[in-house]
Amino acid sequence: MKEYPHKARTKAQISTKAIERLYITMEHLFYRGHYKPMGMSGDTLCEALLELQPEIYGSIAEDRTELNGLLYVKERLPQGIEECRFINITSKEGYADSHFEVIVAPKRKRNSYRIDQEQINIEVTRSKSDIYDILTHLTFIYIESHKIRKKVWNEDAGRASHDWKKVEDIVTSKASIGDTDKETALCLLSPILGRSFHEMMEVYPLYATTTNPDYFLHFIYYLGKTAIDEVAYNLLREIRFSSLLQERLGHHIYSEQWANDIKKVLFEKDLIQRPLHIISANMHSVMNTLFAKTALRDKVDGINEGYKVYDLLSESQNRALRQEVHQFAEKNGMVYIKDQSGATIDAQLFDTAQIDFSQTDYGDFSPNKENAPVIMVMDYAFGEQAYSAMDELLKPYISAQGERYLLKVDSISIMGKAGILAGNKGDLMIPSSHINEGTADNYPFKNELKVSDFANCGLQVFEGSMVTVLGTSLQNKDLLQFFMESTWQSIGLEMEGAHYQKAIQAASKIRKSIQENVQLRYAYYASDNPLKTGSTLASGGLGLTGVKPTYLITQKILEQVLSK
Repeated sequence: MKEYPHKARTKAQISTKAIERLYITMEHLFYRGHYKPMGMSGDTLCEALLELQPEIYGSIAEDRTELNGLLYVKERLPQGIEECRFINITSKEGYADSHFEVIVAPKRKRNSYRIDQEQINIEVTRSKSDIYDILTHLTFIYIESHKIRKKVWNEDAGRASHDWKKVEDIVTSKASIGDTDKETALCLLSPILGRSFHEMMEVYPLYATTTNPDYFLHFIYYLGKTAIDEVAYNLLREIRFSSLLQERLGHHIYSEQWANDIKKVLFEKDLIQRPLHIISANMHSVMNTLFAKTALRDKVDGINEGYKVYDLLSESQNRALRQEVHQFAEKNGMVYIKDQSGATIDAQLFDTAQIDFSQTDYGDFSPNKENAPVIMVMDYAFGEQAYSAMDELLKPYISAQGERYLLKVDSISIMGKAGILAGNKGDLMIPSSHINEGTADNYPFKNELKVSDFANCGLQVFEGSMVTVLGTSLQNKDLLQFFMESTWQSIGLEMEGAHYQKAIQAASKIRKSIQENVQLRYAYYASDNPLKTGSTLASGGLGLTGVKPTYLITQKILEQVLSK
């Protein structure tokens, strides 16, 4: 037999194995039902994450504390989680009817409940992507917490450092922290965190909450304290999964209820047999594109100038204007469906027979009232939930009388944010296929949107394959460089595309529950570039930079939908 020289593994291959190890371990722990972050299983997660060194977690493998990464995680986990030893991850089990206060992280649509000083419960109703997301972020903050512990706890002497005790006194014994105490605490924390006073002053206001402007100090102190408690007093942290969650997850329970609620509204409003155009997007861009200029004509000067009205509606202080547009839309053909199932996907229905298009940018559209299309906008799914949501939505509707109705789906459009590999924040991506990371699955398709549709828009536009990743927080430069520079020639990464396409292909090609030649549109705008320092998700959001690409994509989708 011919002998071949040994070929060393590439950095991309090492990263792939680290991701695989993380997900296999998380899956095992989920079905086991519990684990301790400082136990053997927790060590396995920490080792894999440290080997991977995701871009979003910055200096995770260094001695210094990663402030931007912690800020990113803090916005995606419930407030107060840093204080808790016990974290219970549950299904929807009735806590909404209790007296526990609902806690929702700013950047994740998950309900959490603080049970007592030591325990917090996090509700998961969407998919395993939520489990992976939570455990990855928890593993990161546990790694960071023990960095702090190693700097302030003397194991031989069995006591904390003098500086740490001063920080503890400032954080725990003052109702409000004045400027002098704040700056004293930051000076004391500087050598502990390995960060300059200037760096901490820069991120300090970003950590602030509506109730606690000094949350940065609170967050850092309790990260260190819980790590010290583990080592010094054997008060180990533990993560537990409820048996009901183990039983329910993966069975489309909430997605089925969500889809049936929407189809029931379509049926009750006699829209179930009209042509249907499904758009996965946010809850504002389609509504604002159709109605904002009419609703606010007398309120906004120069309302037709570029994206001015959309910029105004995107500013946090203009809540009254947003409500005015929403109320106008509901009086002129829009039905808003607030999710009650637990899927956390709200929806809107637009009956084009009731919309006066002469008052919009689509004045040439004049539908036949009997067969006027219905536009359904569904809020963003999360990761693998995209499959269950779309799979259930495209199934026939069975009425209370047992009548079976196939949805007349003419088109499905998916728009949203994604990480870009060859471009900048705000640029556009038009995928031609989805590659499902961690599997051999790939999904080529005909995209009705083309690069030429966005010519002369003032933004860069890229076309090619996109990677549907297991988690955006688990990507590093080596792996992403491979996807971009190899024959995959990927232009970006996101979390839902392959899952949507899997459900669409099953419904149109195999189950035949929708027409086989359903039109597909996918377009994304760049929220970050994980290959560029300072442009990762941890560096902050797009702000108003995202307004133009969001509405540009929305307008192009509506142009095609309404030109039929």
